[in-house]
Amino acid sequence: MTTDSATPPRRRRVDFKDFGILGGLLAIVVYLSLSTTTFLTSQNIVNLLDQAVVIGLLAVGATLCIVSGVFDLSSSATLAVSAIAGVFLTTQFGVVVGFILALAVGAILGTITGTMIVITRVNSFIGSLAISIIYRGVAIVLTGGAILSVTSDQLDAFRVWALPVLDGVSGGTILFAVTAVVLGLVLWGTTFGRRVYAVGGNEEAARLSGVRTPLIHISVFAINGVCAAAAGMVLASRAGSAQPSMGIGMELTAIAAVVIGGTSILGGAGAVWRTVVGVIILTVIGNGFNLLRWDTTYQQVVTGVLILVAVAADSWLSRRSRRSRG
Repeated sequence: MTTDSATPPRRRRVDFKDFGILGGLLAIVVYLSLSTTTFLTSQNIVNLLDQAVVIGLLAVGATLCIVSGVFDLSSSATLAVSAIAGVFLTTQFGVVVGFILALAVGAILGTITGTMIVITRVNSFIGSLAISIIYRGVAIVLTGGAILSVTSDQLDAFRVWALPVLDGVSGGTILFAVTAVVLGLVLWGTTFGRRVYAVGGNEEAARLSGVRTPLIHISVFAINGVCAAAAGMVLASRAGSAQPSMGIGMELTAIAAVVIGGTSILGGAGAVWRTVVGVIILTVIGNGFNLLRWDTTYQQVVTGVLILVAVAADSWLSRRSRRSRG
């Protein structure tokens, strides 16, 4: 009989891990506000939000995967294939249908990735990496290595995700906000979300309690595929075109945002709102380097240090939690 008794202790009291990242973000914002005259201008805030969209969409999808105990390194390749399919389908059926079908392509690719990993029982990190190479090859085959563009009469409507639609805020920013809210509520307040936590916290215990763990893993890969497709369409919207090399390496930045936000790489712990904060931290850091005219080479160093600190903190908190339970 199916039950949710395997749900890990997610409804715990608020502690440092919950709000330490907020303090870090606040410190960065205060520093940049005092160091520059343009950081808090409305135009810069709008630009910050727009810069966070693509990585943010990839990161909120990756959050569900990591919380459930798996990694998906195929998301950027899924982004490329979905965007290519979306641009082509837009030329055939129009902007709205093309966008919807692009999301469907992302869901299908994510489902394929999850199914292959579940069936072969290969480590998700290696398995999704291999599948990402396959998807990149598919993208090249579909386009012949060329850039695929929408028609000139469709361009204005197609760029809806890149253009301001509400007080200067782009359609892509609104899409990201809606996606984050929906997935945050799904993970926090639904039976499916509790099962995602359960599988990530202790897959065997979840299975014994009646949770269909393979279906949970396939589902989170499918959701991640949809998020990747949405990110791909935002990128395509900005350029009016799609190509096989789109989004290379973005999956790693997305995972970095998830980890910096406090989601455990071991699974079973995390939240979408934390990931959003992680995305904003990375975006604000990049923006700060530009505003302060610092050498952006060191931005990678800062990002790497943040990831190392986040992983070390997660490991320390996990050990302390195990000792307190023991």
